Amino acid sequence: MDEHHQTKDFVGLWTAHARRVYSYILTLVPNWADAEDIFQETGTTLWEKFNEFTPGSDFGAWACRTAYYKVLSFSKRKGRLFYGDERLLEAVAEDTVAMADMLDAQHLALADCLKKLSDRDRDLIDRRYSQGGSVKSVAEQVGRSAPAIYKALQRIHQTLFDCISRKLSAEERL
Repeated sequence: MDEHHQTKDFVGLWTAHARRVYSYILTLVPNWADAEDIFQETGTTLWEKFNEFTPGSDFGAWACRTAYYKVLSFSKRKGRLFYGDERLLEAVAEDTVAMADMLDAQHLALADCLKKLSDRDRDLIDRRYSQGGSVKSVAEQVGRSAPAIYKALQRIHQTLFDCISRKLSAEERL
């Protein structure tokens, strides 16, 4: 693969997974400044070793595993393990990856369920969760009372919860 395509592939994968990797690091490292340093080191290492990545495999898992080793290395350099014991750190890391997979599945289900809402319900959700959106501002925008908006949002949230639950349950059966 030529260097241009390799760079393009890396940037696309890193962009898609960087937030997940950073969140993963934050679960393992209690200090934001340390997490930022480890995140930067992880990104650099991933780029340096990108030729070792198998195309088509799980870049996010590979990146998180690399981040885990960076956390270990950082901890040893600083002379302290964040969880006091490497086995405990490994257990937290494994649970975090499992939770990330679950959250990814929930996020995909939510996106699909949002598409199934009526235009009116999706408009209320968009207005409420847009930057600076509040129940009061939505009520004023659509000409309804705040209690009516609360009730509508509660109904929409329940609809989304039920839809996501059904989707995840169906996926587990596959």
